[in-house]
Amino acid sequence: MASDYVRRTAITRLSVDDEQRELLEETITEWRRGCQIATDMAWEKCRAKRDVQSLAYDSVREETALGSQHAILATHQAAEAINSCLERRTDGKPVSKPTFTAPTVTYDARSMTLFDDDTVSLSTSDSRVRCPLVLPDDEDGYQRQFLDSDEWSVTESTLTVRDGDFFLHLGFRRHKTDAERDTAEDGTVLGVDLGVENLVVTSTASFVSGRRLTHRLCEFENVRAGLQQTGTRSAHRTLTRASGRQLRYIRDIAHRAANDIVAEARRFDCDVIAFEDLTGIRDRTNAAWGHRWTFRTIYEYVEYKAEAAGISVQQVDSANTLVRCAECGFTSAANRRSRAHFQCQECGTEANADYNAAKNVGLRYVRRGQQSSRRTGDSQLALKSGTVTPNGQFSAYPDGFEAEFTDNPERSVTSSD
Repeated sequence: MASDYVRRTAITRLSVDDEQRELLEETITEWRRGCQIATDMAWEKCRAKRDVQSLAYDSVREETALGSQHAILATHQAAEAINSCLERRTDGKPVSKPTFTAPTVTYDARSMTLFDDDTVSLSTSDSRVRCPLVLPDDEDGYQRQFLDSDEWSVTESTLTVRDGDFFLHLGFRRHKTDAERDTAEDGTVLGVDLGVENLVVTSTASFVSGRRLTHRLCEFENVRAGLQQTGTRSAHRTLTRASGRQLRYIRDIAHRAANDIVAEARRFDCDVIAFEDLTGIRDRTNAAWGHRWTFRTIYEYVEYKAEAAGISVQQVDSANTLVRCAECGFTSAANRRSRAHFQCQECGTEANADYNAAKNVGLRYVRRGQQSSRRTGDSQLALKSGTVTPNGQFSAYPDGFEAEFTDNPERSVTSSD
């Protein structure tokens, strides 16, 4: 996802009085209503994401207490939420309409103003409120590097409520330097596969289990279905609280997974982290509704965490990464014996299916160099025991990593320990 900007988020608690609290809570409620109104209208009539604002803006303004800018932002939020649904519906696939229950509201430069005295002015459903930011005493704190810098400018931010406190997720961006704009065309690549059984698998054989997340998502889906069927005001309040907890849980899981991916890339001195194109990943992985959101959140977190470490993040075509043998290239659905087991029908290589897919993702990026006039084709894929070039040349790590037979069937490296 190419961008001319580096983006960061600084989470800051707000100090609010009782009157401000009431206004902000009402704004969050009206925001959710506005997003839902726009979604309901677009669900019935829209065939493209760009049509949502023109269709729903007037209704959002008439039926909620949102100001004009928040009404626009609500239609944008609805458009993002139903975009993938429209794609699936066009393809004749089953879809369910998005619902908005999280206690959040989006702000941009027109609806939010930061002041030099460490206060922020926020539009509400009635009037603006000006609240102090609760910042750490340390002048070199994380938020200060953005608030006190002329390089960083404020961009779209999110206000949320957690355990009775208001938190502002301040978005910042700055232009990339020339060095940052020239991504690592040639270098070491870490391949990443996202899935259900294993949430994350890297080409260096690092695994993050997805079983606990799957269990939690199934539990929440059962609770949500029961509360929606009940339909009472009390059930709606309970669903709102449960949705907030679920959102925080998924974000925590995504942060941990993203940290693991970036740490693995740094451990193996990688210049690029390669993901498969996330479009249609729900269908490819047969994932539940919450997984797709988790996958995209992990990707977004990795993007900004990797940028801070000087690592580029790229996406590659996902075609056949699940059924292609990373060793010999033979591609057949018969290779994928089960969700967890891969066995090549041509060369006999056996491996964990997600690990094989992670290597295919990385190899697809590595092999781009052979088709690009701008690149030398000198990139290499990081494996557990060494690296492999686009032509299949394997080089063991000199400092003695433990080898895994699926890295290179004809060559093994033993640990120096």
